[in-house]
Amino acid sequence: METAMIAATDKRVYMNTFGERFPIAFAYGKESTLYDLEGKAYTDFLAGIAVNALGYAHPKVTAAICEQAQRIVHYSNYFYIEKQALLAETLTHLSCFDRAFFCNTGAEANEGAIKLARKYFYDKGEDRYEIIACENSFHGRTIATVAATGQKKYQKPYSPLLPSGIKNVPYGDANALKAALSPNTAAVLVECIQGEGGVIDGGDYLAQVRALCDENGCLMIIDEVQTGIGRTGTLFAYEQYGFEPDILTLAKALGGGVPIGAVLAKEACCAFGPGDHGTTFGGNPLACAAGLAVISEIAREPFLSAVKQKGKYFKSELVKLQAQFPKKIVDVRGRGLMLGMELAAEIKNSAVQKELLKQGFIIGVAGHNTLRFVPPLIIREEQIDALLGVLTNYFRKA
Repeated sequence: METAMIAATDKRVYMNTFGERFPIAFAYGKESTLYDLEGKAYTDFLAGIAVNALGYAHPKVTAAICEQAQRIVHYSNYFYIEKQALLAETLTHLSCFDRAFFCNTGAEANEGAIKLARKYFYDKGEDRYEIIACENSFHGRTIATVAATGQKKYQKPYSPLLPSGIKNVPYGDANALKAALSPNTAAVLVECIQGEGGVIDGGDYLAQVRALCDENGCLMIIDEVQTGIGRTGTLFAYEQYGFEPDILTLAKALGGGVPIGAVLAKEACCAFGPGDHGTTFGGNPLACAAGLAVISEIAREPFLSAVKQKGKYFKSELVKLQAQFPKKIVDVRGRGLMLGMELAAEIKNSAVQKELLKQGFIIGVAGHNTLRFVPPLIIREEQIDALLGVLTNYFRKA
């Protein structure tokens, strides 16, 4: 089908939850480049929104998916699944956690984490049910995780929000969190870096959250759906902040494009028993085979060191760009290859995004009028330089 025909069909039969899409459909991808149906190449600095960490058509991931698909794609969790057990073992071995549960998405992972925290205190006979999340956050679009997502634009159509017992406090304000904590608080749910909110780094606030959770006797849940699996230069972002959470959620990059989410937890708070939680598709052989292939590549120290190096270079060049155009660029933020550049109010991030797309570069936008850069972790420095050149020309003319 031609792009115009695909668009016409989509507009006729698909629920319009994504607004006006870009008038492009891709035929295939290779490494960090996507090719549309007309053959035009695009250097990808969005990676399917931080999903395609190893880019497109990665030989090891592709081979793992094909081999598993030829054997068996799915069977019930009533039976043991080899790849599921191996992926759980790998993730717990590489982290501070003891057990894993697999689902399909980041929202499902966060739902599972919320349920696990509540079940933990239920089993202890404590009336702790409140979940405190942060304003400007993003934790998913299910009816529960949209309540945790601290952005009114996502919450308003679904009021009154379910479930009750979810509070939002300002991100980065330890005093506000301290005031919100109560004897009924089960957990604090927080991102190391708020991605959708504008690539806002929690910094020292995260250790303060950990301390307040310990003082109050509640759990700390870290949402690493976007920051996890090497995005910030370590396998998990929490490793850079000097603390350990009780529960952690993953998705996005974990399957390299195959849908999979995960809840990791320490043994002490693994309160789920038979029937407390479940999934039909979660942790199936295909998704876990993909996850194992992704982890085997990204968890290697040379790979993570390269992510740190490229991220440091990319950020330093963006900072130079800010110095060159101080009235047009407000701030540069982020870690590793999760970077944001906040623009002055008169320069709309969506306008920059559209112009770069015309010139063959895919970038994201986020809160606080921010350009978001989350490329495949295999992006090359010369591709970063090419993007920087286009951005420089844009700001000269803006």
